[in-house]
Parts: sequence; structure tokens; C-alpha cells
Amino acid sequence: AVLYPGVVYNYTKTGVQKDNLGWEKCITVPLVQPDMYSLIDQWDQYLEKFSSTQMWDPQCQRFDEEKHNCYNYTLAFINCVLATQGKRSLGKDEFTQSFVVPRIKRASKYRMLCEEISKNYFYIVENPPKETEDGNSDAENILPESCDTACKLDTKTCA
Repeated sequence: AVLYPGVVYNYTKTGVQKDNLGWEKCITVPLVQPDMYSLIDQWDQYLEKFSSTQMWDPQCQRFDEEKHNCYNYTLAFINCVLATQGKRSLGKDEFTQSFVVPRIKRASKYRMLCEEISKNYFYIVENPPKETEDGNSDAENILPESCDTACKLDTKTCA
């Protein structure tokens, strides 16, 4: 569970951990709809309060790989938020199929695409900044995700 950018809350044998590093290559599962970003601050407060309960204190309840783990921590937090919104809770299977599996499939496709690009001697380059009418660079308007071009190494032609 993410409190704010850069901090990841997770549950281990030693209890709730707050990490700034080590999660850079994980897959995120967005749960807040784009039109409801105002809820994020509220979720941050819920997460802090939820994480400090005895349920996640290893002195009171021991970590169990099958029944009391990081996945249970995450799902319990999500269900706590859903309850405050008057919505029904999610079971493990429903949450996994509805939220986790689609993100894993997407990440898998992305990884396969990167491998194919690399294997077939393509590489990704950023388009140079465009000159504006006044002769200045338009670099601030370039979004790296939208302006990358794959180029074949042997012919230097863009595909």
C-alpha cells in the first residue's frame, strides 16, 4: 500500500514497514479512479491509522505466510476503505482477478515488447525538442512516453 509517492507501506514478519527504497520495480495497482483523486489524502489518513492497529502488531498477531501476510494487509486495508464508503468488501479471488491479474498481464506484455525490441536490434530514443516560432526550444511540452521512436540499428531508419 502506498501512503504518498516514495513511501510504501508493507507488512512483514516484523510488522508494518514504511520503505522509501526497494519498490522501484514493483507493479502498482491503481484503486482510485481518476475523477476521485480527492480521496487520496483521505486514504493516506486511513492507511496511517489502519497500519497502527494491533491487528498488524507482531506482538499481538503473528505473521503467517498463508493467513496473515502482506496480501491480507493490503486487502484488509482496501476493504476497510470500502466499508467507510458504504461499499461491499472484496474477497481475495475477486481482488486478484479484477485488479492484480490485469496489471500483471499488462506488465508481461510490456516486458515481452521490450525483449522483442532489444532482440531485433531496435532501440528507443527520445525525439529532439522542437523549435517554436520564436526560435526557442519546446522541450517542456514533450512527454517522454509519447515521443519515443524505435529505430532499427542496422539501417538507422525509424519504424
